[in-house]
Amino acid sequence: MAEKKRIFRNEWKFIISKSEGELLRRRLSPFLSLDAHSDEGGYEVRSLYFDDYKNTAYVQKLMGVYKRQKWRVRIYNYSDKEITLERKIKEGSYVYKESADITREEFEKIMDGEFGFLLKREENLCREFYLECVSSLMRPKVIVDYNRIPLIHDEGTVRITFDRDIAAAVGGFDIFDPELPKLTAIEPGVEILEVKYTEFLPEIIRKLLPAAGQEFVAFSKYVSCYDAAHQITDVTAGISKTGMIFRNRGMELFI
Repeated sequence: MAEKKRIFRNEWKFIISKSEGELLRRRLSPFLSLDAHSDEGGYEVRSLYFDDYKNTAYVQKLMGVYKRQKWRVRIYNYSDKEITLERKIKEGSYVYKESADITREEFEKIMDGEFGFLLKREENLCREFYLECVSSLMRPKVIVDYNRIPLIHDEGTVRITFDRDIAAAVGGFDIFDPELPKLTAIEPGVEILEVKYTEFLPEIIRKLLPAAGQEFVAFSKYVSCYDAAHQITDVTAGISKTGMIFRNRGMELFI
């Protein structure tokens, strides 16, 4: 299967308050439309992130490595109607995302460590994921949940999203279970504004961004949710990250 040319998109991120987000959506509404897959309340995004035995994606993000990549399986509204295997490649502020649709049966095979079917898929992405799984021990690390409100503009292929209620779903890797417990992975009262465009950002939209006084941030949902989820894992395993004491229901645990 011939590989299509990679076209990188600009990606800007801002941390804004929820009230700023509401105001900004109102200001943008005359110029951008709601994504056809969304309603006014947005939709739920759930991603299961994978990393190798050295946690390379996690470490490279913390170190600010210029060129890096992340693997994930993504669904929407906890449904198995659309399941995608994705790789996101990032070079500075430019990103490229490639994906392949998979079935629920194929997802279950990945979770069971049965990777052979990936070699039979036409997409090179699937075969590369196979190599990562068998040579670098790529394994599931954390489930990332959030609510997304997406706005789009055809000129410049602009996509502006507001991501709220970012949390790590813990207690298992069943991505179709909406009842998984969640641990908040972002400060209360804030959300992530993402601005993506390929060719250019129309001036009238650029003038509305960013929200007053905000600066670009390097926020990573994967890193934030990994930290939130594995703090508990480390505590229950008796491993201390900081030497601080965590008091819970009368018990003292090191964290």
